[in-house]
Amino acid sequence: MAMAVDVEQLTEAEARAELARLAEAISAANLAYHTLDAPELSDADFDALKRRNLAIEARFPSLKRSDSPSEQVGGAVAEGFGKVAHAVRMLSLENAFLDSDVAEFEERVRKYLGAAALAFTAEPKIDGLSLSLRYENGVLLQAATRGDGEIGENVTENARTIADIPQRLTDAPALLEVRGEVYMSHADFAALNQRQAERGGRTFANPRNAAAGSLRQLDANITAARPLRFFAYAWGALSAPLATTQIDAIARLNRLGFQTNPLTVLCSGPDEMLAQYRKIEAERALLGYDIDGVVYKVNDLGLQARLGFRSATPRWAIAHKFAAELAWTQLEAIDIQVGRTGALSPVARLTPVTVGGVVVANATLHNEDYIAGRAAKGSPIREGRDIRIGDWVQIYRAGDVIPKIADVDLTRRPDDAQPYVFPHTCPQCGSPAHREPGDAVRRCTGGLICPAQAMERLKHFVSRGAFDIEGLGAKQVEMFFHDEDLPVKSPADIFTLAARDAANGLRKLKNREGFGETSVKKLFAAIDAKRKIPLDRLIFGLGIRHVGEVASSLLARHYSTWPAFEAAITHALPGTPEWAELTSIDGVGAVLAGSLVAALQNGPERAAIDALVAELDVQPVQALGRVDSPVAGKTVVFTGTLEKMSRAEAKARAEALGAKVSGSVSAKTDLLVAGPGAGSKAKDAQKHGVKIIDEDDWLALIGQA
Repeated sequence: MAMAVDVEQLTEAEARAELARLAEAISAANLAYHTLDAPELSDADFDALKRRNLAIEARFPSLKRSDSPSEQVGGAVAEGFGKVAHAVRMLSLENAFLDSDVAEFEERVRKYLGAAALAFTAEPKIDGLSLSLRYENGVLLQAATRGDGEIGENVTENARTIADIPQRLTDAPALLEVRGEVYMSHADFAALNQRQAERGGRTFANPRNAAAGSLRQLDANITAARPLRFFAYAWGALSAPLATTQIDAIARLNRLGFQTNPLTVLCSGPDEMLAQYRKIEAERALLGYDIDGVVYKVNDLGLQARLGFRSATPRWAIAHKFAAELAWTQLEAIDIQVGRTGALSPVARLTPVTVGGVVVANATLHNEDYIAGRAAKGSPIREGRDIRIGDWVQIYRAGDVIPKIADVDLTRRPDDAQPYVFPHTCPQCGSPAHREPGDAVRRCTGGLICPAQAMERLKHFVSRGAFDIEGLGAKQVEMFFHDEDLPVKSPADIFTLAARDAANGLRKLKNREGFGETSVKKLFAAIDAKRKIPLDRLIFGLGIRHVGEVASSLLARHYSTWPAFEAAITHALPGTPEWAELTSIDGVGAVLAGSLVAALQNGPERAAIDALVAELDVQPVQALGRVDSPVAGKTVVFTGTLEKMSRAEAKARAEALGAKVSGSVSAKTDLLVAGPGAGSKAKDAQKHGVKIIDEDDWLALIGQA
């Protein structure tokens, strides 16, 4: 069965376009799954999309977006619940799909630690809703959903109604944050849906949706009437350790009164991990509750601490997911969507089909080559079968958050079906849509005159990772964008909205349908609250191509203030000191730098940015990590072979101590840590008078000798 263009066949331009598409699709799926409890895709489909994203990032690390899905966790907090800041972030897990992925994970962890062998736990991955329970002096004080990993929803009263959640603990640490999964058994789910149907209420698509919808009721009495269960498998903030190993900590949670999964076992390596995966997979249908894979974790908690975290996932754990599903349906139409960077993205409109309990009505078609049945370099995909309106197509739900079409049944093709002709003009503004050599995506050249691009950039501006203005979401952006009296065409217009409304006579916002005096006051207050904004959120909110959340954070930590950032980017051209400094930031490549410079040196776009900044109080961003460490704020470069830790671990430790890790040496470098085999970077350091130390001196400096 032919699939999408293989990652190894992608050109750099195609990979860049694919990463943009994946970022948008995963963001939409996160919103549907975590915030709305109404997923459009199965977990397998979602996971496969993230997997493809990671594979492309691994092959093209310089193309990694700042809004990369690999750096994101969960979704935004829904309206109607109080917000809870997690003392310890609730992260998601990296995914594995093949046996080789598990072996690579184990090898990667061993290499990071320099260990010959390691033990891992293996446990079923429950398909439910993540929940954090905070106990102080043995008393349950607070329960919160994961939310976006940093901020969750306060569902304390609802959680108190779940029988599996103890109200009081004995012999527990003074502070204990227990984490686990709220779920619903198959039998209870069927009975609930039957009751709902009998009284004309809403029925649920699957147990996960039923559990999430039940826990997130504003009326705790409704939650109490729903048969929810809870498995504990992790912890957050602690006043004292539960144990020294993962397996013993889980046993301790069980002794404290929590339900823990009896299929959790200790494994000595990949072979035993995979054997437990096969065992759990074989028992899956008989468990009586939904699982979607097996989670492996390094057993030694001390080693977990050494391994630490990436921005969105721990290095010491991985989720081995079960296989995905397929379905056939008919393609009714092909629509072209225009994104904020001008990319023309074809979307298949399908006769709705249920796959794995989720109704699918749309599928991505990637680009014009994919529709035509060919890869970027002309090699065939789907054995060269093109896709036409009216075709019966096979949906591969493990492909993307928005499912992809895996194959076409030519025996059922209508006689009058014609090859699809991809548009060469923008369907929104009529501007030419060009496809640059080597690029898989055709882009509208209309820029700011294209209403689709302008609106999508505004939606991005108010999104969760950017300004996150309460009460001003995608729906409101569309309304204001088309409003004749109070138009919002650029980000700066948002911050002049109240002043323009005050001078608007009888057409004031409070007098319009859907608004009232109270709601308008709340909206304007929410807008004013975001006038004070951290630099990283401002940079991300600008919606510059290739500049996502991760890159925005890197840039903000490096330049700290808007004046410093603005001055540097304004003067950064290849060959200048400003350009050298920009591209020396670890994680910022020439493509990202060029996109950033192009935006701030483009007349109309720069004018829009200046108008926005004039309305804001941009807050400086400090480097991450301890401010009292001997390397806080210093720029460090590692070169040569490190013998006592991997390069990845060295970088992680340095950043945790507040240092800036750079990929190249310049006059602004403070320290070069040189191992055996140091080459040109050592010579550059000598030329610039940069202090050079070896690995032992580095460990002594940071107090880890």
